[in-house]
Amino acid sequence: MTLDEEKYEKARPVLSSPLALRASSGMRIGFLAGVLFMTATACGGNQNQTSTIQTTVSEETAADWQLTKYVLADGSSTVFPIAEAMAQKFMKANPVIGVTVGISSSGVGFKKFCIGDTDISNASRPIKKSEMALCEANKIEYVEIPVAFDAIAVSVNRDNDWTTCLTPQQLDKIWEPAAEGEVVNWQQIDEEYPDVRLGLYGAEIDSGTYDYFTDATTGEEGKSRSDYTASPDDIVTIQGIESEYGSLGFLTLSSYEKNKDALKLIAIENESGECTEPSAETIANGTYNPLARPLFLYINKESLEKRPAVKAFVEYLLNAEHKPIISEAGYLPLPDNLLPKVRARLDYRITGSMFADGSSVGVNLAEKLQPKPSSSPDSNGN
Repeated sequence: MTLDEEKYEKARPVLSSPLALRASSGMRIGFLAGVLFMTATACGGNQNQTSTIQTTVSEETAADWQLTKYVLADGSSTVFPIAEAMAQKFMKANPVIGVTVGISSSGVGFKKFCIGDTDISNASRPIKKSEMALCEANKIEYVEIPVAFDAIAVSVNRDNDWTTCLTPQQLDKIWEPAAEGEVVNWQQIDEEYPDVRLGLYGAEIDSGTYDYFTDATTGEEGKSRSDYTASPDDIVTIQGIESEYGSLGFLTLSSYEKNKDALKLIAIENESGECTEPSAETIANGTYNPLARPLFLYINKESLEKRPAVKAFVEYLLNAEHKPIISEAGYLPLPDNLLPKVRARLDYRITGSMFADGSSVGVNLAEKLQPKPSSSPDSNGN
């Protein structure tokens, strides 16, 4: 059975962070565990089938399941809107389960995840080799799954009337480490541009957005000039671009869309030489390159196998019926042809990263996702 809202609010402890939630593991939760309905999408051939799995927890064993009824996620501020929206919908459908979604950055999220503090790490770029090593040192195995597509938008002040499109080469010239203190004027980017001071804004260095942007523009992840206004919050970037005449900055497409009346969007010349603006269409068809990117979840394998709530939440997120939640959060859901391959990574507990070099710039996810193994998982998905 499920608990009504009043009973649930009294029964579930109020916890403000994953660490606080971990600290609550000694509490004896004195309510009956209910029935958890997990929607699993089974894919065969080109057809998707939906089945309902019922997991019942008896009153006698409920006390031993304290942590199995909680899901702890943290990481990317870009992925946060998706994870948070999914968590709210999931908890409404399954009120005996609590999902805590923290917001920090991809880098900070991996630090927590790789020491065992969280079940899920949200990331806007693939895990780095140093983070893989930290997970390995702490015996943390993980399943890596893409969950949506996003893009990085390049924007300027609305009064900028001299540029509508920039090339990757120009972005490199602006953002490369050697540009620090040297490229400070728009005329240095193109001699036809006016003599206007260049003011730069963007994500902080711990951000997955920063890592991806630098990888795609300067050719080396995490390497750029440092004399720009860096912030963990896109709102600071937006305010900076809006207030400075000669500004230029990078931010997530979802943040731009929510504030597009305040900014001017710049098209990026793609590999075919076409100036292309980011949109659901250009991200889906691959023409907005190289600044379109996949977004990821990293799930602790032990949590996935031993914590029914974790498995249920991830399955809920991957259910094709819940694609509108991703769209409403401002992101592009995975296409139907990729979902079976993503589900296979989850169902068969395929561990490790698909990105050996740590870069997802210009990748074809359909090629990266491993085919389903020949053996079948057992009834528990193992």
